[in-house]
Amino acid sequence: METSNGAQQRRWLLFWLSVFAVAMAYLEATVVVYLRQVYYPNDLLTIFPARILSEIHLAVELAREAATVAMLVAVAALAVRGAMRRFAAFVYIFGLWDIFYYVWLKVTLGWPVSWSEWDILFLIPWAWLGPWLTPVAIALLFVVWGAWVLLADHEKRFGFRQLGLFLFGAVLCLFAFLEPALSLLARGPEAFVDFVPQRFLWAVYIPGWVLMGAGLFGCRHD
Repeated sequence: METSNGAQQRRWLLFWLSVFAVAMAYLEATVVVYLRQVYYPNDLLTIFPARILSEIHLAVELAREAATVAMLVAVAALAVRGAMRRFAAFVYIFGLWDIFYYVWLKVTLGWPVSWSEWDILFLIPWAWLGPWLTPVAIALLFVVWGAWVLLADHEKRFGFRQLGLFLFGAVLCLFAFLEPALSLLARGPEAFVDFVPQRFLWAVYIPGWVLMGAGLFGCRHD
């Protein structure tokens, strides 16, 4: 009976984490809709060449991104106990939030238009750029793994090897996202005005994604 009750509680936990992530994704998407109406009034579906945010909008966006991460961390910390399960809760809601962010943009704007379309993914410490499917692939990995850990009867834990694989893979993916804008930093914000991204480091991203998955799903139960 205790096992049945425990499994039911874990399923309800996953349900409410999902509600939060999907609802938060909608709020995130609405902000982007408003920003596009301000900066791309003539074509809401084309974001490159990028428009430069005003100083106040840039400051607000940076603070909003930091606040978003803080909210996800706070919810994960309140939802479960234990470092591993809290990490699983964080990546689960992060992944579901990211996936449904694009779902809501498609519903409200009709964007992305194509599977290969590029997006501005994040702004800290500088612009992350890449095809929108690349963060979604990582998000899907997070959702599946997070649900697996949160629904498991036994606690999971990382060994040094698994943790190393995950972190190294994450660094590779991060480099793939940061590299497209790296050459523009020394030239200042004006360099982004005519910038249209063309090259994505798939040879770095794909091994990174594979290593992240190997590290996550290589974790053991106590």
